[in-house]
Amino acid sequence: MGLNEYAKKRDFKKTPEPKAGKSKDKDHLIFVVQKHDASRLHYDFRLEMDGVLKSWAVPKGPSLDPKIKHLAMMVEDHPFDYLNFEGIIPKGEYGGGTVIVWDEGTYEPIEPIKGKKTQEKHLLKQLASGQLKIKLHGEKLNGEFALVKTHGMGENGWLMIKHKDEFATDKDITKKDKSVLSGKTIDQMAKTSEKVWQNGHEEDIVPDEDLAEEIETEEAPEIDTQSILKSAPKAKVPVNIKPMKATLVDEPFDKPGWLYEVKWDGYRAIANIQKDEVTLISRNNLPFEKYYPINNALKQWNMNAVLDGELLVLNEKGISDFGAMQNWRSEADGNLVFYIFDILWYEGKNLMGLPLIERQAILQSILPTDNEHIRQSKVFDANGIEFFAAAERMGLEGIIAKKADSVYTSDLRSKEWLKVKVQRRQEVVIAGYTKNEGTGKFFSALILGVHDKKGDLQFVGKVGTGFSDKLQKEMMAQFKPLITDNSPFDYEVDVDKPTRFRPKRMGAKPTWLKPELVCEVGFAEVTSDGVFRQASFKGMRTDKNAKDVVLEKAAHTEETVAGAKDAEKPAEKETAKTSSKRSTASSNKTNLKLEPVKSTERKTLLNPTEDTQTKKVCGYDLKFNHVTKLYWPEDNITKGDMLNYYYKVGEYMMPYLKDRPMSLNRFPGGIHGQSFYQKNVTDKAPDWAKTFDHVTDEGKITKYLVGTDEASLLWMNSLGCIEINPWFSRAETPDNPDYCVIDLDPDKHTYDQVVEAARLVKEILDAIDVPSYPKTSGSTGMHIYIPLGGKYSYQQSQIFANIIVKHVHEQIPDYTSLERSIAARKGKMYLDYLQNRPGATIAGPYSLRPKPGATVSMPLSWHEVKPGLTIQHFNIHNALDRLKETGDLFKGVLDEGIDLEKTLKKAQATFK
Repeated sequence: MGLNEYAKKRDFKKTPEPKAGKSKDKDHLIFVVQKHDASRLHYDFRLEMDGVLKSWAVPKGPSLDPKIKHLAMMVEDHPFDYLNFEGIIPKGEYGGGTVIVWDEGTYEPIEPIKGKKTQEKHLLKQLASGQLKIKLHGEKLNGEFALVKTHGMGENGWLMIKHKDEFATDKDITKKDKSVLSGKTIDQMAKTSEKVWQNGHEEDIVPDEDLAEEIETEEAPEIDTQSILKSAPKAKVPVNIKPMKATLVDEPFDKPGWLYEVKWDGYRAIANIQKDEVTLISRNNLPFEKYYPINNALKQWNMNAVLDGELLVLNEKGISDFGAMQNWRSEADGNLVFYIFDILWYEGKNLMGLPLIERQAILQSILPTDNEHIRQSKVFDANGIEFFAAAERMGLEGIIAKKADSVYTSDLRSKEWLKVKVQRRQEVVIAGYTKNEGTGKFFSALILGVHDKKGDLQFVGKVGTGFSDKLQKEMMAQFKPLITDNSPFDYEVDVDKPTRFRPKRMGAKPTWLKPELVCEVGFAEVTSDGVFRQASFKGMRTDKNAKDVVLEKAAHTEETVAGAKDAEKPAEKETAKTSSKRSTASSNKTNLKLEPVKSTERKTLLNPTEDTQTKKVCGYDLKFNHVTKLYWPEDNITKGDMLNYYYKVGEYMMPYLKDRPMSLNRFPGGIHGQSFYQKNVTDKAPDWAKTFDHVTDEGKITKYLVGTDEASLLWMNSLGCIEINPWFSRAETPDNPDYCVIDLDPDKHTYDQVVEAARLVKEILDAIDVPSYPKTSGSTGMHIYIPLGGKYSYQQSQIFANIIVKHVHEQIPDYTSLERSIAARKGKMYLDYLQNRPGATIAGPYSLRPKPGATVSMPLSWHEVKPGLTIQHFNIHNALDRLKETGDLFKGVLDEGIDLEKTLKKAQATFK
């Protein structure tokens, strides 16, 4: 290499590092091993040869055990005078950290060759061949060693191996941790050294550290992690956790409250550490047992934690290499790293409900830093557009944007986590392969497919580049058991044409495979026929299920970020202004945040075949009768199905039920049986139930059930409450609603007309900067909620709603009405503002309705409120799957709320 590369990396006007140097020993070749504690601890192995120091970075350091092969990355040649440096490279400089001379001595070829110059010539030939065999004579290292070039890590990857001889041992030589020059350890040198170099040492390239040097970032606030951990909810170690996922968007953005990370190109993994028992689990719950360096490193930490991260192999440029990751078998195949970016559970505490920024601080405070295989993925409070541009310049796959206050929800594809790709990539199902005549290869191209919304496999083209002969041989071994005569597509496919439809001719005859294998491809674009152009093979995806592979389409960034903004503040959060009005309610809300997050989908509560069952819910024994009774006969849905739905959806519903009086609308015989409202639960409610005494003007007392937890919800359901009807206000502040509701109640109108009315409500509210949250009623109409934060009376709320609906009616008078009397409406849609009164109720968010199809009152994002929407879109069968994708879209309803006085003034000025 010479010293050209060394000189290029250094400005000798700023650094006193040596430019050259020459050995004075005419008889012996010199070696040195320097121990360097920078961002990670590693060792630099240097051999005098051809007038310079040939250098390798050895992350784990030398070993005297012949069974162990340690990775050694060859770096640029260094000048001979670099030999005896010890000291500190200043923090912030390239390679900043502490250096000691861990060992030094002389070396020679294993072969008996006399004369230093002759030895050098012999060693240079061995170096060029990739097989360097030497004998060391040092204070710590002695005997025969080999440096062997490996093809798994590019042109710079080598292995350092000890030969069997009298110096071989299984003892860890690196435990001898003092300098052979000064006698100091790394820690002692860091405290006492006066010798400082400005630059000078090669470092493993770390993408997120390089990004930190390239972009401007905000300083992270100090966070008291001990206090957070102390107040975090206690919980058993979570099981069957699936990673939270990011939504793909089409372009980068910059917005306050968002943090940015590198998008790593590897295998997502959940690490469950229970002292020395460690499991690494893929996103489809398969164990990653072969990645032994990671498992071994985690076992040494002696802690109990559940972590989320990415397994990857870094190439010589520090970029994750997915192909190398796929082929990794041992350390000879590349530098395996586990980048950890989240912590979900720690020492008996559930952390998933904490904001991301707090989880990151806890992770940083507990994560050991003494292993080159484990790193914390850096989080940047930076300009998102600049961050993306820097990632693009570095050749990274993309970036991840996360809201700083986002909580962690298992298996959710969240709009509060977004990904922007530099390189266009897609997971695909391998449907078969073709082999051209006369080729010596195992196959010429793979036939690719993805699943559509119905689950049918759709042809998306072929890929014929990106395979080595060795890789093709390994893939064929996987293909052979899956070969079939039947095409996995439901239609004929011309694999030589970019079309999904019947061909006029067939080209190379396909060999079809059962659609069970998944790979990843890069591509230039997708044609109008849905076929990938210029596809290139990137690697197999053993961590993905074929049935889950669909075409990933980038959402529009602006809309998606706006959607995340709608859900920006968790429902649990409470302002000081609001809490001063209702201290008890505020306390309950705060406690909500600290309850264990139910991030994995609950299992079924009841056995559908047993008619009477007793189950413990939230610590209380609940008896369930008539479990097998058909509640929706036409749909074959039983009372037990209803109870199991509410058990699973309860965690989403409780913020809208907690501390609120409930009106019980009972259907003990199902949707076609007799139904009745029950408000007074005197002598009916169980002993543990919380109640609220509502006193009328006449002095009559009605004892309402108050929502407390899922036990209160399931008790109502056990009485036949198909729909759940909470008050707009809380028991502690019964005269102050948390929200105002506009109820669009159609008569004989199409749902598209309901949508039109809803969009007009939104336009009017947008004009006066009022946030609004729509949901289907689950019956025939739509409900639009406006957060008030419990600061105003029902009368004030009703007046405000009346102003809004009057403006709506003025624009569509032909089919809307403000008349309360059904007869007076004359078949027109009722714009109901009178729901805003004490004791009035409507079906709450996620409530089932006693309608055919078991429809659900489902919160929506505004971009979903468009023609074609129907109440049948959301029902008992699909509501939970939707929630896993969207999360709770209604959280903003429980925010601090609008300033009604300012809003009314703005409305007066706007609607003159």
